[in-house]
Amino acid sequence: MFRRLEGSDERPVQRIEFEGTPIAARTGDSVAAALLMAGVGHFRTTPVSGTPRAPYCMMGICFDCLVEIDGVANQQACMVQVQDGMTIRRQQGARTL
Repeated sequence: MFRRLEGSDERPVQRIEFEGTPIAARTGDSVAAALLMAGVGHFRTTPVSGTPRAPYCMMGICFDCLVEIDGVANQQACMVQVQDGMTIRRQQGARTL
């Protein structure tokens, strides 16, 4: 469903990992964009009902794209740029304090 626009993209490739699966992204991509282009269907589940959620606004307003990045929960995937070696996991419900 999501794909890059036609044309050459000479930005360096960044290697990230989502739930144990390696993903190639480009420097400057948001984590949300990289995951969507890799075919990831949902990023988190809600705390009350466990309903799967995916990015909605892609600009940091809705918080539907919360993920755990490098062990830190509640990261907005649409607001964080990929960095080589990132480890990303789905956020299941509310984070523990």
